[in-house]
Amino acid sequence: MSRILAFIDGSTYAESVCRLTAWAAVRLEHSVEIAHVLGRRMSGSFDLSGSLEADQRSALLDEYARLDEQHARLAQAKGRALLDTARTIVAAGGVEHVETKLRHGDLMEALADLEKDAAMVVVGKRGEAADFARMHLGSNLERIVRTATRPVLVAARAYTPFDRFLIAFDGGRSANRAVDFVASGNLLKGLKATVLSVGADTAENRSRLEAPVHRLREAGFEVEGLLRQGEPDDVIGTHVDTQGIGLLVMGAYGHSRIRSLVIGSTTEAMVRRCKVPVLMFR
Repeated sequence: MSRILAFIDGSTYAESVCRLTAWAAVRLEHSVEIAHVLGRRMSGSFDLSGSLEADQRSALLDEYARLDEQHARLAQAKGRALLDTARTIVAAGGVEHVETKLRHGDLMEALADLEKDAAMVVVGKRGEAADFARMHLGSNLERIVRTATRPVLVAARAYTPFDRFLIAFDGGRSANRAVDFVASGNLLKGLKATVLSVGADTAENRSRLEAPVHRLREAGFEVEGLLRQGEPDDVIGTHVDTQGIGLLVMGAYGHSRIRSLVIGSTTEAMVRRCKVPVLMFR
């Protein structure tokens, strides 16, 4: 059975990650693996040089080591508690097979190891350290988007059931991958689709929009294609806000101004603005 890999931390996004993961797993009939990564410990990183006597340095090093071990035990206990809660939420969402994994080390190393046989990666928009920085996207999100080889589903602060989604389409390779994924899979089957392209109202742009719309209709979707002028983040964000869109689907890279999620300032602003999950493709 294919599986969905979800990363959680102690942020307020953890519950939303779990509920969104359960939703996706049920629709795809996948199992779930939930991972929590503990950072590397800091033993030996303190500079105790200077005027301290040898016995004072030794006592301080012993105290640092004791506190470090205590911190590690508390972090592991917290991690196990987070994973137990996450397993309960995902199982309550209808997923029968749920595994948890507590890892030590770097998040990107864990991602490279765990995503090898995963169909999708789920993560929160912001991490534990960014909860109070409203205009700041989690730094780990950018790292995951750059590194992951699987589609990345980014959870918003709260999960809300939805019946329609929007594909931001710029004609690039990653945007076409997004369309192919939606058309060929079961994740969004039965939901209403909008394909939105931002650009001048030209024959070339209208023609470019026809292909993804036709692809989705052939796959059985109820879909509308829209070509709008303006700033991409404003146009897309407004449509998401006003039309009851519950999920934004887009390529992480492309060849227009909607070209680099998190990395580009235009789309970073759009992701900050949209209060819905985002499904991204490289």
